[in-house]
Amino acid sequence: MRDYNMFMPTLIMGALAAALFLIGVYKGEHLNGLNQAMRMTVEILPLLVFAFIVAGMVQVLLPHEAISIWIGEKSGVRGILIGTVAGAFTPGGPYVSMPIVAGLLRSGASMGTMVAYITGWSLWAIIRIPMEIGILGWRFAFIRLISVLILPPIAGFLALFLSKVIK
Repeated sequence: MRDYNMFMPTLIMGALAAALFLIGVYKGEHLNGLNQAMRMTVEILPLLVFAFIVAGMVQVLLPHEAISIWIGEKSGVRGILIGTVAGAFTPGGPYVSMPIVAGLLRSGASMGTMVAYITGWSLWAIIRIPMEIGILGWRFAFIRLISVLILPPIAGFLALFLSKVIK
């Protein structure tokens, strides 16, 4: 599995942060922006640390043979369905799901399974349904869920195909 290089995304995010900071200095809002950043860091950092621990532990504790069988390249429909359902039940934002996906990819999970995971996480989001019903109503939530029900597996199969075509 190729190593995921974080240099370029870090460089881009650093340049964006520096540009916005300079705009903040120009407008006299840089201290307010830094205070907001610190509040978000304190709020999100514990969850982020735990997500990275889960991602690291997945890489070293789950046997590569088991990952290969259940969610690897040859897992087929089973792997894509496992990815879809696991994604649907994963709580939190991208700072939780992305490290888990990165760890599983490094451990031998297939591209199709992980695309199904991310798509299930973003479209099904079982943990979000009660709030959606409460705010938008059961009819909206039901129609939205039925409308996207088949999309995570389709995305997984498409990613599986594309990962074989695009090397």
